[in-house]
Amino acid sequence: MRLDGFGLLVNDMATMVRFYRDVLGFEIKESEDTSNVYLVKDGTLFLLYGRKDFETMTSKRYEYVKGLNGHFEIALYVDSFSDVDEEFKKAVEKGATPVLEPTTEPWGQRTCYIADPEGNLIEIGSWDKPFCEKDK
Repeated sequence: MRLDGFGLLVNDMATMVRFYRDVLGFEIKESEDTSNVYLVKDGTLFLLYGRKDFETMTSKRYEYVKGLNGHFEIALYVDSFSDVDEEFKKAVEKGATPVLEPTTEPWGQRTCYIADPEGNLIEIGSWDKPFCEKDK
C-alpha cells in the first residue's frame, strides 16, 4: 500500500475552507458550501470531510476531540529559519491560533505551531535548507 492522502473531519466547512485557502495558501477550488473538499498540496491528497456527512455515509456516530487538541498534527515545511518566523507571523495575523512561537530546537530544527479554527495543530518548520535537501 502507498499513502494517497489524508483528511480532516470538520464541523464548519466554510470556516475551514477559508482558513486553509486564505491563511495557509492551500489551493481549494470547491465552494464553501460543499460537503467534501478535495485538493492536492505538494503531491499529497488533502481532504476536508463534513463530519455529519461522513457519519451519514458510514451509518455510524463518532466522538470527536474538541477545542485545541493534540490528536495529530499537519507539518508544513519552509526553506529557511527566517521563513518559519515570517509564516508564523502571517498566519497569526490572518487568524490562526498561536500555540508555540518560533523556536530553534536542540536537534537543529526551527519550528512553531498554530491551530486551525477547529483546534487541529499545524507545525511550520525548517532545517534551514531547501525541501529537496532536508533529508540528506
